[in-house]
Amino acid sequence: RCAGHLAEAIRQMESYFAGETKAFTLSLDWSLITGFNRRVLRELAAHVPYGTVVGYQNLADRVGEPGAARAVGVAMGSNPLPVVVPCHRVVESSGGIGGFGGGLETKRILLALEGVLPQPLF
Repeated sequence: RCAGHLAEAIRQMESYFAGETKAFTLSLDWSLITGFNRRVLRELAAHVPYGTVVGYQNLADRVGEPGAARAVGVAMGSNPLPVVVPCHRVVESSGGIGGFGGGLETKRILLALEGVLPQPLF
C-alpha cells in the first residue's frame, strides 16, 4: 500500500516538473503540524493555486491573524511538503521574492515553471 502511495506521489511530482500537473491530488497527513502553522499551510494548499502568488501579510489575514506576517514565514519554513504544499508561492507584499528553504534560486525556478516569473537565463 505504501509503495502505491509513493509511486503516485512520484508520478504527480514528475508530471508537475514536466509542466503537466497544475494541482496535486495526494492525500496529505497533517498530523505533524499543529496550530497556526497548520492553519497557514492548509490555507496555502487549498486556496493558492498554480500560477498565482500570495503575500505573507495576505496569508496571515486569510487565517485571521493580521499581525502575523513574519509568523507566516516561520510556517513556510516548517513545511514538511514543499512543492506539494506550495510555500514557493508566498512572496513579499512589497514585490520581493521572500525566502525559501530550498534556496532562492529553486524558488525562482518553481515560480518560472508556473509562469509567475520569467524563465531564468541559464
